[in-house]
Amino acid sequence: MLKFAIFLFAVATTTAAYAQPTPPPAGGKYVAMGSSFAAGPGIAPAADNPGNRCRRSAQNYAHQLARRRNLSLVDVSCGGSTTEHLLGPWNELAPELDAVDADTLLVTVTTGGNDLGYLGGLARMSCVNVAAQTGKAPQTPCGTPPPLPGDKTYAAVEMRLRMVVSEVHRRAPKARLIIIDYATILPSAGVCPVVPLSMAQADSSRGIARRLNEITVRVAKETRTELIRASAITEGHDVCTKDPWLNGYPSPGVPAEEAFYHPRLAAMTAIADALDRQIWPSQTGRP
Repeated sequence: MLKFAIFLFAVATTTAAYAQPTPPPAGGKYVAMGSSFAAGPGIAPAADNPGNRCRRSAQNYAHQLARRRNLSLVDVSCGGSTTEHLLGPWNELAPELDAVDADTLLVTVTTGGNDLGYLGGLARMSCVNVAAQTGKAPQTPCGTPPPLPGDKTYAAVEMRLRMVVSEVHRRAPKARLIIIDYATILPSAGVCPVVPLSMAQADSSRGIARRLNEITVRVAKETRTELIRASAITEGHDVCTKDPWLNGYPSPGVPAEEAFYHPRLAAMTAIADALDRQIWPSQTGRP
């Protein structure tokens, strides 16, 4: 309870003394945090050798940006992580925030989806539906789709995201912090062959995505934190479009990539482009 109270105090007393939005110099320390939508599972090549369960890609938006601008990247993003894993340990993994220190000059964060069962729910519901359609048991058990999040769950995600913002500024007073929301997975209405969901399931998943992105925007606005709207950048490139920037789910006769409902290279590159433009607005070319 004491630790929780300290976090709340820090959030409540954060002031305008945050770092001004100046670009980090070449060699500056950059910490990338978040879930699989930051890590980039399934996008070759892998960033970690040997590989690990975080499944970070050397082509995720953080690695692309770090190469372009010659930044010293510490990528602690991890597939499956939640806001709690940014703030506290996750089995053998230290809190992602532990990578942030006084030398850090840039931090990016994409988080919250796993707190709400968003991606796991999409994959598990799709798995159950495909198994029912084909009458064949999947090689890997589908698992039980998580329950729909309630208001308390959304409120807890928002509270912890505010904690993350406060902690970044406390640990790295000179750092520029940018929150990146989740890329758009599903079309605004309906489904398609690579989205084997019922209309009700698709609508409930769209509702989770909408509320999560609303939370992200609200926290960024109220804490005066920079924001990249990956949801808007990828709009028009959802899994059902002719040019999808995210993977769908493999259905009978419809192949899909391994990382179901996750960004492809095109999405990561578009986010890296947006970060580059926002951080170095006066430079039209890349170094």
